[in-house]
Amino acid sequence: MKNVDDLIDSAAELAERGLSKGEIADELNVSRETASWLVERGGGAETAEASGATVSADIHVDWSALGRDSTRLGYAASAMADLLAKQGEEVDLTVGIEKAGAPLATAVANQLDTDLGTYAPAKHQWEEGDIDEHGGGFSRNFAAIRNRDCYVVDDIITSGTTMRESIDAIREQGGEPVACVVLVDKMGYDDIDGVPVYSLVDVVRVDRDE
Repeated sequence: MKNVDDLIDSAAELAERGLSKGEIADELNVSRETASWLVERGGGAETAEASGATVSADIHVDWSALGRDSTRLGYAASAMADLLAKQGEEVDLTVGIEKAGAPLATAVANQLDTDLGTYAPAKHQWEEGDIDEHGGGFSRNFAAIRNRDCYVVDDIITSGTTMRESIDAIREQGGEPVACVVLVDKMGYDDIDGVPVYSLVDVVRVDRDE
């Protein structure tokens, strides 16, 4: 994707396929607010203006060059695993945040020789209204938290909301998140709720007064 028009077209296509706005945000690696704005714009300029849809500045990250090639994805996961390798002594579980974080977590878990768990965040169910009305959950098809120390893996940190939710969910299950790792951190976090955050790329916005 090269420009905003491409994003609007993609958002419209995903909406037509029945994805929620939260899932669209996840697919396009943008905030929920940006996803909502893109979907409204995809309905036509008049629809967007009538709804009063607005969005603050955001950064779209396209890492599909990694995602569509298993070898490249493996290289990226090796670098992510290296960032985690010295964190914790008893970590035997890597938790991937669905959807995009799961394949990365699979490769990271392989590198670090840990079990694999996955967490589906509340935003996947979000369409309109208060996201707090929705809940996320861990897949029963993968390893359980069971009071274990774990790493948390995702692709992008946009606002930190999803990572914070995942950390809280792990703690509610008695687990202890030791460190988080992502491909790109748009916010430049050092930690989230006391859990160190590592990223291959930090994005820093520079606003200049003309």
